[in-house]
Amino acid sequence: MAGHSRGVWTFSADVDLLRRLASSGFDWLALDAQHGPVDRSGLHTVGRALAGAGAAVVVRVPAVDPAWIGAALDAGAAAVVVPSVTGTADAVRAARASRYPPEGDRSWGPFAPLWGGPAPGPAAANATVQCLVLVETAGALADVDEIAATPGVDGLFVGPFDLALGLGTTVDALLDDHAPGNPLGVVVAAAARHGVLVGAFAGSPGHAARLRRHGIHCLAVTTDLGVVAEGCRAVLAEDGVTPAG
Repeated sequence: MAGHSRGVWTFSADVDLLRRLASSGFDWLALDAQHGPVDRSGLHTVGRALAGAGAAVVVRVPAVDPAWIGAALDAGAAAVVVPSVTGTADAVRAARASRYPPEGDRSWGPFAPLWGGPAPGPAAANATVQCLVLVETAGALADVDEIAATPGVDGLFVGPFDLALGLGTTVDALLDDHAPGNPLGVVVAAAARHGVLVGAFAGSPGHAARLRRHGIHCLAVTTDLGVVAEGCRAVLAEDGVTPAG
């Protein structure tokens, strides 16, 4: 994931759909293992199907769970997005679970050799994987500067829907807040101070445009559900025929 990039967020475990999306021009594709049907066994199937499919694979794991973080990376994920972080201690656990010793605690066991493919060695893997911490709780926002400074945390990833809930506001109010010290500005400033990536879930091009105005340019600009719905609307609009009632 790069500072200026566009991703598609997916809730599906359908490998045919995921392969089509991965080869459609997005920079990265995120598998949602927290709110979607991708389970530990599904990681193996999806990881093999998406190997070399085009877009980099990102996995939002279900929680601050070292076993899940390791499994996602074993399946070929270029990055993990870690939710339910309530403070710096959670960020440290997530970061250490993403790297092999001595930088972390990750256990060796990549899936690629099972598919007849190569696997990077520990040093190469440590240098290339990314651990992004979701800033979606009031606790993570309060500790955001320390989280951004945590060794092994490669980026901050804003979850605006849960962050708005945690702050007792709405997504629209959060995105429209450009006052000094607003929450999104605090996250962007912390990332800049410590030289880490800042990204966010937008979910739609409209929300993506509003997040860019806050200085966030690594964005999930749509979802698999959004792509299908928009494609259906476009086809029906182009056809222009009103069905008989």
